[in-house]
Amino acid sequence: MSSNKTDPCWKHWDQHRNKITSNKGGWKIGDAVYNHGYSMMDDLIGQISWFQLLVLNTTGRLPDKNLATWLENCFSCLSWPDSRIWCNQIAALAGSVKTRPVAAISAGIQASDALLYGPGVITPCLKFIQQAREDKDQGQTLFELIQNRQGNNHSLPGFARPIAKGDERVTAMYRLSRELGFEIGPHESLALEISEYLTIQEGESINFGGYMAAFLADQGFSDPDLSRIMALWVSAGVHACYAEAADNTAGSYLPLQCQDIIYTGVAPRDLPSP
Repeated sequence: MSSNKTDPCWKHWDQHRNKITSNKGGWKIGDAVYNHGYSMMDDLIGQISWFQLLVLNTTGRLPDKNLATWLENCFSCLSWPDSRIWCNQIAALAGSVKTRPVAAISAGIQASDALLYGPGVITPCLKFIQQAREDKDQGQTLFELIQNRQGNNHSLPGFARPIAKGDERVTAMYRLSRELGFEIGPHESLALEISEYLTIQEGESINFGGYMAAFLADQGFSDPDLSRIMALWVSAGVHACYAEAADNTAGSYLPLQCQDIIYTGVAPRDLPSP
């Protein structure tokens, strides 16, 4: 803490000294549990879904049920029960040594916070599509805004995908968007234009992170909002891989024998005489 009491933070620190304050809510014993002005037991329980509660708790905004359903399906899109995916693999390894569920699943979720998979993709994808929309509104052509961003590394956040071409999750979520009655907004429309251009020019297309960011930008979400909401994005897949490994014989997930390891280092040699 700064020792300079003219620092503007001092006033804030003094106002909060030795007490906990919250704009979110809290439990008034003998009265109710309040959440952004709602009584949780009277106004929310049985009235809203868990995903509506998640967004309310995170942002202070209570989304309608269709938007909460859309977000819930985003979680399904990143919760694959495949233990080859590295965050799932960590949970499976933990399950294989009989780690408790909370520790194992927390470790798997922690490993998902990467730049190419999981919550880490949100910031670059959202920043790109928001900036691209501003550039287009200021008169840049589709070619110009793509070329200006690609530069020398040919990287567009939210477009292309390692290993596979195309993204089946985009097809599914685009269909769900229309089924839930969402109109195509300006960010989603631009993202689909860019995807069509890249498909023709480079054989690449929008990926799930890019589509999700564009759709939710049209719903008014910010980067901090989405990064916080999506923190548990992969959790159901992590749960699945942990549970399977934990139910099997201990140590049976990816077991190795010495002969399975191929040594490519320095050849055996004699130690020098003392």
